Amino acid sequence: MKFIMAREKRSYHHGGLREALVGAGTAILEKHGLADLSLRAIARAAGVSHAALTHHFETLADLLAEIAARGFERFVTQLARKSEGSATPETKLGAMSRAYVGFALENPAVYELMFRQGSKDLDSAHLDQAAGAAWRQLEDAVAAIDPENAQQRAAFVWSAVHGLATLLIDKRFPPSVDVHGLIDANAARIAKAVGAN
Repeated sequence: MKFIMAREKRSYHHGGLREALVGAGTAILEKHGLADLSLRAIARAAGVSHAALTHHFETLADLLAEIAARGFERFVTQLARKSEGSATPETKLGAMSRAYVGFALENPAVYELMFRQGSKDLDSAHLDQAAGAAWRQLEDAVAAIDPENAQQRAAFVWSAVHGLATLLIDKRFPPSVDVHGLIDANAARIAKAVGAN
């Protein structure tokens, strides 16, 4: 037992254990969903004791808040990358709208943690900062088109892309619907609506 514990400490020094725990929690969330997520399951997946885990995350909510914060950071990066080099503010907003839905479909479990499943019960400074950065990214993109009504129009954009992403994740559309065409059309309509006076 002493040998195992010593090996744990050597394997995860300099913050490595925290990263391993977030990675293990994210992997379980993506594969099995929130219902199967527990601190003990995460510790087991990371190959450490429950006691070692609680040095970094006292509760499951603390770890979930960190996973959600990392999700927001990846989300902001993806939207920035996918809209990079857009010719106009309208085409940038359209690209961001497509990237929003794309992120949701590629990372449904993390996305649901960020926006839906119990997200209101998660609390951390890191999560607040990361979620705030996502909102500012959207508001800035809208302000480049309509600076006077940026907040209201940003709320409209968020509602439209979030609604579509949620319906797609929940598989609410009939099989005959062209999903890619729907995502593109939604993005185009959003950009046009924000640009309209």
